[in-house]
Amino acid sequence: MAKPAQILTLHVSIDDVAPPVWRRIQVDGDITLRNLHHIFQASFGWTSSHLHQFDIEDDTYAMLDNEYVLDLTEAPDQGPFDDRKARLGRLVYPGQRFIYLYDFGDSWTHTVHIESISEASEKLGYATVVDGAGACPPEDIGGPPGYINFLDTIERSPRSQEAREMLDWAGGDFDANVFDKRAANAALLRMAVNGWGKK
Repeated sequence: MAKPAQILTLHVSIDDVAPPVWRRIQVDGDITLRNLHHIFQASFGWTSSHLHQFDIEDDTYAMLDNEYVLDLTEAPDQGPFDDRKARLGRLVYPGQRFIYLYDFGDSWTHTVHIESISEASEKLGYATVVDGAGACPPEDIGGPPGYINFLDTIERSPRSQEAREMLDWAGGDFDANVFDKRAANAALLRMAVNGWGKK
C-alpha cells in the first residue's frame, strides 16, 4: 500500500522588516529543499540571484553544486548537506520552526513555521500561496537595514534625487504594503509548468 501524500502548510516570514512580509504556502511534503528554495523565490518575488541555505535543527542544507559553497565546506560528512537530496517531509514536524537564509551578503533571514502536515489522497503537484502580506524587498538593497533606509527615504522625501535613484534601482514604483496573491501563484504555476527548480 502506497504511503499517503503529505501536504504541508508553511508560514514564511522575512525577519527584521516592517511592514511585515510573509507568505502562507502549501507544498507537497515530498519536495526537496532545493525545490522549496525555488518555491520561496517565486512566492516572495525574489530573483534567485544569490546563494541560499536552510538551517533545520542542528543541520545546514546548502547548494553543494556551487563551487563557492564547496569552498566553505570543511567536513562534508558533518554538513552542510546537499539541499537537492533532502526531502522536506522527512525533516520537519508540525509546529517546528527553521531558517531559510537567502543572499549571504544582504542576509535575508526567513523564519519558516510548519503550521500543519496533513495527508492527501494524491500529491499536490505544485505549490500554492494561500495568503500573505507585504511586498518583497528589492534585491541587493542592503538587507533589512538597507531596506529600512530605502523605505524611510522614499516616504520622507519621495521627490528627492536620492529617492528617485532608489526607486529606479527597485524597478520603479514601490509600495511596501502591496502583496499580489494572484501574481505569486502565477509565478508558482509557471515554475511548475516549465520545470524550474527541478535541478
